[in-house]
Amino acid sequence: MKDTLSPAGVPGLRVFNITGNRVQAWHAGSAETTPLPQALPEQGYLWLAFSRSDFERHLPAIQASLQQLTGQSLVDLHVADLLNGQLPSRYDFTSHYDLLVFRRLAQRTGAAPRPSETKTVPAPGKRPGPPILQRIDTSPVGFAVFERVLLSVHPDDCAVREAYASRLLNATGDKPPTNDPRSVGARGIPLSPADMMLRIVSQMVDAYLDLRRELSRQLDHWQAELIHPGARFRRWDALLQARLALHQLEDLCDDQHTAMLNWNETLDDWVVSDDPTALREHELLRVRCRDVLEHIDRVVHHVRRLEHNTETAVQMHFNAQGNRTNDIMRTLTALTAIFLPLNLIAAVFGMNFEFMPWLHKASAFWWTLGGMAAVATTLGLVFWRKRYLARTSD
Repeated sequence: MKDTLSPAGVPGLRVFNITGNRVQAWHAGSAETTPLPQALPEQGYLWLAFSRSDFERHLPAIQASLQQLTGQSLVDLHVADLLNGQLPSRYDFTSHYDLLVFRRLAQRTGAAPRPSETKTVPAPGKRPGPPILQRIDTSPVGFAVFERVLLSVHPDDCAVREAYASRLLNATGDKPPTNDPRSVGARGIPLSPADMMLRIVSQMVDAYLDLRRELSRQLDHWQAELIHPGARFRRWDALLQARLALHQLEDLCDDQHTAMLNWNETLDDWVVSDDPTALREHELLRVRCRDVLEHIDRVVHHVRRLEHNTETAVQMHFNAQGNRTNDIMRTLTALTAIFLPLNLIAAVFGMNFEFMPWLHKASAFWWTLGGMAAVATTLGLVFWRKRYLARTSD
């Protein structure tokens, strides 16, 4: 294959030749670089996977290679979309290729990405929300789907490319199979560049589904703290960050759903031959696209459920605080009602009259104290029986 490779290599490039049930990774360059292909294989298609920084740095050579491979280079506006690290999920097309930008939902790993590439949910603040929300990375991944070429542009720290490349090689036997249960989901080799794109997108969506358990556990901890009657919740700023993050995730998923739905609608306009193999391949694309849409809907449903649970916990917190305030006010009112007759008796005997009953008797003081104690005890028993002195939480 050396005669089909450009002498100039590109670092951060992975090239795969997919033919039937066979996947071949091109390693004709040095350990750091992979040459750009200059001609299509006799059968099958190519997958060219770039990091965003390398795609930007070697754009002229990449455009020249696409021109030789497909007869069409990328439109300038689409190149700008692929290089934009903040672009929402969107779909566009030309007469030669389809363009899909899909924001991934993944957990950020140890390598720190460039600030212009990633958008972390939520934005860092003085006291951020749950740690899991700080690690959710929503960088876009771009796909240009030609008839026999798939070009993908990934963030520099994106693990999706290497993960799916390993899955492809494991599925063909070029590497020993792993014990990862998710590798079974590959179900063979993609039949076309569009099929390959859908499988990579599905893997990115499933990455969020893997995070939902930890995210639910951390938010459930906050909900329990909010509902606890004796706890004083003080992290309102962090809770606000979490709610904003969930709103952002919901908007992001809506963009994903719209982009995939638009691409799915274009499948109706594809010209498919009467060959049974081509018809089956086209039908499989529809099925896989609907499966990706269903996964996105699951993510949206989960995010909305978390939003609803958080809102419900906040409302229950204020209801619990209101009940606690009502208990305090009822207790204070009952105590005031008990001491009100005692104050009346003390006020009567505190009048400055010269002649008053019991005023000059030695036993008057003790009889007065006894009467006041009897009145206080009687009122206390009555209020206790009516549960005016009992807490609602009891």
